Amino acid sequence: MDEITFRKYTSEDASLFKSLNIEWLEKYFVVEPIDELVLSNPQTEILDKGGFILMAEFNKKVIGTFAFIKKEELLYEFSKMAIQPSYRGKGYGNTMIQFAISFAEQHHWKKIILYSNTLLENSIHLYRKYGFIEVPIEEQVVYSRGNIKMELNLN
Repeated sequence: MDEITFRKYTSEDASLFKSLNIEWLEKYFVVEPIDELVLSNPQTEILDKGGFILMAEFNKKVIGTFAFIKKEELLYEFSKMAIQPSYRGKGYGNTMIQFAISFAEQHHWKKIILYSNTLLENSIHLYRKYGFIEVPIEEQVVYSRGNIKMELNLN
């Protein structure tokens, strides 16, 4: 398998970042107001608040993306991971999560959290494989589709 590479998001990626995520959301769930807000305004909603967005490229073509949303000092939410449909099921999710964890370790974060849905069995399996454990979810969760919260302690 050829290597995928990662680079930081630029403003030119805005429409692709949004469309990749909208496609995924519409396939499995619905686009919620919070999704529309964040995906339409990644600069103000993620980057300006101390977060990161990364783009995954294969042969110089963007095939996926993910974001880290800053929750508090050294605590980030892994979010907005999406892969082009034609590249799903080929192991790129593994590569993306490995890169995400090493990115977090390089930044000396204490913990990564994520919200998901137990219907996404492959995703949950992937997160568990890399050490994420299920933790109690807040009553007022941001995403109505979120029914599982997981975290990875990095210390």
